[in-house]
Amino acid sequence: MTEIQKIFSSFMYWGEAFAALVSLIYFNREKKQSWKYLAIYLVIIFLCESAVKWGEKPLRIDRIIFYNYFVIPLQFIFFYWLYAKESLKKTKLFYIMTGVYLLTYILRDFFFPEKKVVFSFSYNIGCLLLMALVIMEYYKQVNSSEILNFSKNKMFYINLGVTLFYIANQPFMIFNSLLWKYIEIWDIYFIYFQVSGAVMYILFASSFIWGKQNS
Repeated sequence: MTEIQKIFSSFMYWGEAFAALVSLIYFNREKKQSWKYLAIYLVIIFLCESAVKWGEKPLRIDRIIFYNYFVIPLQFIFFYWLYAKESLKKTKLFYIMTGVYLLTYILRDFFFPEKKVVFSFSYNIGCLLLMALVIMEYYKQVNSSEILNFSKNKMFYINLGVTLFYIANQPFMIFNSLLWKYIEIWDIYFIYFQVSGAVMYILFASSFIWGKQNS
């Protein structure tokens, strides 16, 4: 990484730390179990990133296995649960999307046996499923009677953060190997990836701070 990318990488890491800290502060104030699970999720993600950042060599962590078989599946499955089951109240949709996403790992082993930091096939299918949920959530929010009080809706902050990071960065994931041939473009998009990641976690923290009445 370039020096500026290292700076933004730290920015993203400390954004995760901030979200985990805020979620712990507000943990006992949350009445709904789903928001307590969000707090636990943010702490787990921060601990995972910390393990790789500070303990990859001493702990002998295989980054590829760790991210692709634990961290990334945890992220997608958690958001499927939060969106489909908790916010949209579509439990069957949660199980269907989770099943489809997990199926991509079986298909990947047969047809795309790549050894990359991120398994692009599984990631992109997972991201497409998440995009569908994001659109459904936006539709729900726009048609809600509480639209004027959107700043108090926790899912507003979460949906915006997911849009800026997961959805906006999907082209970067899809065309990563192609963009690598145009390193200047790749560097710019990678910086956006890091900055949007930090912003997403700050928005998650904001959902605890300002998203009170609709929790």
